Amino acid sequence: MKIQLLFFGITTDLTGENSINFELNTDITVQDLKEVLMQKFPKLKNMHQFAIAVNEEYAEDTLTLKENDVVAIIPPVSGG
Repeated sequence: MKIQLLFFGITTDLTGENSINFELNTDITVQDLKEVLMQKFPKLKNMHQFAIAVNEEYAEDTLTLKENDVVAIIPPVSGG
């Protein structure tokens, strides 16, 4: 199964990527993907948390990813 990963903000610096096509062997949930990403990009472990959007909508950890999903990795945002 192929998905596209988009990285924003500090996640771009931590992974060294803006966008990659990512191949998965099985259907996985957003939570499973987070664990896979932290294994592939260990520097992401330095972040306490990051949000995931799937096809331009914030996703719950229980959402199962599908072929050709576009997944955005979004760091915490603060404002003032």
